[in-house]
Amino acid sequence: MAMDTDKNSYTVLFAVGMVLVVGSLLAFAASSLKPTIDENKRLEKQQNILYAMGVNENDESSANFVSTADAPDLFKKYIKKQLVIQGGEVSEDDQAYLIDVKKEQANAKAGQERRLPLFVGEKDGKSYYIAPIRGKGLWDAIWAYVAMDENMVVQGAYFDHKGETPGLGANIKQRFFMDDFIGEHLKANGTFKGITVAKGNADPKNLDKTDNEVDAIAGATITGDGVSAMIRSDLKLYVSYFNNLKNN
Repeated sequence: MAMDTDKNSYTVLFAVGMVLVVGSLLAFAASSLKPTIDENKRLEKQQNILYAMGVNENDESSANFVSTADAPDLFKKYIKKQLVIQGGEVSEDDQAYLIDVKKEQANAKAGQERRLPLFVGEKDGKSYYIAPIRGKGLWDAIWAYVAMDENMVVQGAYFDHKGETPGLGANIKQRFFMDDFIGEHLKANGTFKGITVAKGNADPKNLDKTDNEVDAIAGATITGDGVSAMIRSDLKLYVSYFNNLKNN
């Protein structure tokens, strides 16, 4: 006996069947691709950390990571320690770069002790301390890896975003913006001040590295404010570590 395809019940059953089939296919695809996705995220974090400390393939104007093929070996070469700071205690953990900063921020809001990853790199006889930070831009999340010396003077930075406006807030990942942070002091007279992305900054060529300011991106005030807030809130958490570092 043939099924009556004109009935509403047939349409409903067909729709349910299609949802189940498509859902199963998507779940299978997600499960199959997860190892590849996780590996890509791992390599991207290594590239970000290396970029911040100056291990990259930049040309005269554009920002370029080291290749994914080279990233693991270069990470081992230049990153000498991976630290986790939690509750005033510092421990080593060779998987610290996999710590999810977003989850740690949520844990802190829930009253739990936040884990702070910090990566100690060495290049050309110089030590770099690279911290991952995360905040909110105009439309969605923004994040960065900031490399500092023992005095909390910025040695390099890599910024990225999830959905800022192309040509405006999205320019935080352009070299002209990121390079402005190199040499900027996070402290003033021994007190942590952060760095403000300042509209109407009196130092547009960024010659003064002790004013705790860099020039803002035109038309991206809210994104710039998000960068300033992210730097102040997250990097301030590392001050005790650097104070102890100076005293030892």
